[in-house]
Amino acid sequence: MAQIEYEKKKSLSPKWILGGLMIAILLIATSILFLFYPFASKERATYFKEKNPILFEGSQRGNAFIEGNSIFLPLSFMKENIDHSIIFDEKSKSIIITTSEKVIQMPTDSLTFFVNQKPVELQVSPIISKDGQLFVALDPLLAFYPIQYNVLEETGAIWIQKTGDHYVQAEITAEDVHPEKLRLRTEPSLKAPYTSELSKEETVMIEAEEDEFYLVRKKNGISGYINKKFVAKNKEVTITIPQKNQTAAIPKINGPIHLTWEAVYTKNPDHTQIQDMIGVNVVSPTWFSLTGNDGTISNLASLEYSKWAQSKGYQVWGLFSNSFDPVLTHEALKDFETRQKIIVQLLHYSQMYQLQGINFDIENVYPADGPLVTQLMREATPYLHEAGLLVSMDITFYAGENNNWSSFYERDKLAGIVDYLIIMAYDEHPGSSHVAGSVSSLPWVETNLQNLLKQVPKEKLILGVPLYTRLWKEQMKEDGTIEVSSQSMSMAKVKEWLAEKGIQPVYDEASGQNYAEYYAEEENTTYKVWVEDELSLTKRANLAANYQLAGMASWSRVFGDETAWTAMLIDPNKAVTQK
Repeated sequence: MAQIEYEKKKSLSPKWILGGLMIAILLIATSILFLFYPFASKERATYFKEKNPILFEGSQRGNAFIEGNSIFLPLSFMKENIDHSIIFDEKSKSIIITTSEKVIQMPTDSLTFFVNQKPVELQVSPIISKDGQLFVALDPLLAFYPIQYNVLEETGAIWIQKTGDHYVQAEITAEDVHPEKLRLRTEPSLKAPYTSELSKEETVMIEAEEDEFYLVRKKNGISGYINKKFVAKNKEVTITIPQKNQTAAIPKINGPIHLTWEAVYTKNPDHTQIQDMIGVNVVSPTWFSLTGNDGTISNLASLEYSKWAQSKGYQVWGLFSNSFDPVLTHEALKDFETRQKIIVQLLHYSQMYQLQGINFDIENVYPADGPLVTQLMREATPYLHEAGLLVSMDITFYAGENNNWSSFYERDKLAGIVDYLIIMAYDEHPGSSHVAGSVSSLPWVETNLQNLLKQVPKEKLILGVPLYTRLWKEQMKEDGTIEVSSQSMSMAKVKEWLAEKGIQPVYDEASGQNYAEYYAEEENTTYKVWVEDELSLTKRANLAANYQLAGMASWSRVFGDETAWTAMLIDPNKAVTQK
């Protein structure tokens, strides 16, 4: 039988247990420290990508192209960041730039560019095509935009600043600090990769702050985050770039504008038969219209009429229309050269007929061609201003998408270009309407006016009003259906019709106008008319006064009677709230 021996186990001493516990706690603490302590990252990140980076508003926005001593910026950069209205005209292979005073044409691969059609010679082409991308020379642009640039040392970055840019100049003040803490980080954390290093007393620019960090930029353009305690603010800097403004002398009008359109279809009226129009200070005869795809303009103007109008104290704003033809409009406005032809003709006519302004009446345009209309106004206004002419444009209220008579107007952009926009506040119920109604009910005008004023400054808006109405005819047919038709009537004709029928109009609360209705039994027809008279015109003048608009315009002179002109007198001190 085997002999089994038993050994007695020795128990651990309390000292060993305590020591082991201390070691375990130390290991855990060390692990936590390594896990959570922000040890600085040693990873370096590349800040600028590719050659000649463009630095703008705190970030890289593509890359420039340098040829010799000339710097070229991508056209896409200019369009996205400096001027959304820059375009490339395919037919002339030119970049077109417009300012409030100038139209600049920069042809591709040419040593000449044109400012208001005057040639400017350069040593290098202002436009270069490279790798399928268009680049525009930077130096010529400085004359047209409030921008400046620096080529930064070390990085070769092109730093573009604009008027209004703001930053805080500061200095690095660290003493006996580990260099890792003076590195610029991609995020506000020491654990983030760094982009560059700083040194004591180095000058930087503070662009932003987040928690305990500043986002600062070095003189070489590289930026990153650094702890605030290592940065001392010095002074605030705001960029101001002076611009030369040579504003032309444009004829002014004292007080509210009161324009009336003179409808000229085949010949001008006998001005000796035109009665005095109290309060009117502008006449706008419909003299010029687009007739050819090549930009040809027809002319019905009369120097005799112009001289007569000015002898009466009226300014003359010749009206130019697109003949309300969407196809013709597209063909004529799609190319820079054709637009220039239109503008040159208008300038020629303005001198020939001694005009003080041009009124653009562009209607019935494909919605997609709205930018072409805006571009015409961008290009026309500097030339017309240079010639001392006021520029106005007629627009409609917004009436939904895909509407040739409404959708194409870029109202907010147009308001920033022309001197005045005239809102044609009528044809609420056009002649083609299948429902009888007011040409321009007061609530309809005011509601739409309030919406329009969100896009157009009141001091640039003129309220267009009708001097006509429509006599509606609702005829009961044998099959029980009602046929609706209408005819336009002047103020005098409506009064004659009411007198003939022996009808006294009554006030219609819904339209804010006087209303009359007549049933012709022999025709089985009901006639309806919302009257345009002293009451409605006075209310419209009060609207213009209440909203502090630039004035009123009326369509058209021949539809008004002697009561119209005094009814439309705007007195800002006697504005009356509408019912």
